[in-house]
Amino acid sequence: MKTLAITQGDPAGIGPEIVAKAFRDAPGDLQGCFVVGDVATLRRAAQVIARPGMPSVPVAQIGAPAEAVALPARCIPVLPLPGIPGPQPWGRISAEAGRAAADSVVWAARAALRGEVAGLVTAPLHKEALSAAGIAFPGHTELLQAEAAAHQGVALAQIPVRMMLASDELRTVLVSIHVSLRDAIDAVTLENVLQTLRITHAALTRSLGRAPRMAVAGLNPHAGEGGLFGREELEVIAPAVAAARAQGLDAHGPFAPDTVFMRARHTPARAGEFDVVVAMYHDQGLIPVKYLGVDKGVNVTLGLPLVRTSPDHGTAFDIAGQGMADAASLVEAVRMARALCG
Repeated sequence: MKTLAITQGDPAGIGPEIVAKAFRDAPGDLQGCFVVGDVATLRRAAQVIARPGMPSVPVAQIGAPAEAVALPARCIPVLPLPGIPGPQPWGRISAEAGRAAADSVVWAARAALRGEVAGLVTAPLHKEALSAAGIAFPGHTELLQAEAAAHQGVALAQIPVRMMLASDELRTVLVSIHVSLRDAIDAVTLENVLQTLRITHAALTRSLGRAPRMAVAGLNPHAGEGGLFGREELEVIAPAVAAARAQGLDAHGPFAPDTVFMRARHTPARAGEFDVVVAMYHDQGLIPVKYLGVDKGVNVTLGLPLVRTSPDHGTAFDIAGQGMADAASLVEAVRMARALCG
């Protein structure tokens, strides 16, 4: 059985402690997983979550991913990286913490690209710490895209990727990710919207076993109201949807962004009209999913030649080190990674 690599995340944030909680509270889901990072950091996290009456969480150092399979439940296998910074002060942005987080991601990505692990689940990192460490990429998605391009020996543009946030109620995919709102508006081009629809169609066809029903959100209020509030819908988004439909994709829109997410939401009482909403920018797509429950959301990177999932929250420096962080989203990310790995 190929294992799943879990990166430790920023050691100053809640990443290590939610990893420790996941191994403690969901041992069946975490069986066969291992952590890429620093042994002392994970041991500190295990101490932070210790509570009277709760099972202990031992930490075992391993030398290869396959060793994780034989370890008992609730034991955290850690594959240490040479030279990785150790435990960092809770809640403090630092280059050392950013480097530790980045090193874990790079190792896990390369192992997945070589086929040594089935996929990776990434605990939260802090973008300012990443920048302080001299990392040229603003987040996980861009860093993984660069690793995939380098592995295949192609230009970055030849590995187009998109972020999907998914829960049992709603999926959204973003046209642009970590850019300013001004730059996000400029990114709403026919090529980018059409490429997002193609990537979404390919990824969800594999996971759903059928072509997804894709709704496309407008950029402007009321989806532009026929050009009264902006012309992007008329000149860019609608033509991209038409081009996608001409290629056989089940795409619809653009729809008013203040109602399309409700139409796509799946509940026990009513199936959603769509399987996914393609949103024009970061907050437009992520706020609806996170509002429905941060504990249920999973971040999935589409378009990579590897499986990568992540919880849908950040490093939570304000509560780091207190043992109160919720590991539910990380557990969901592990479950989704297993499903995507087949």
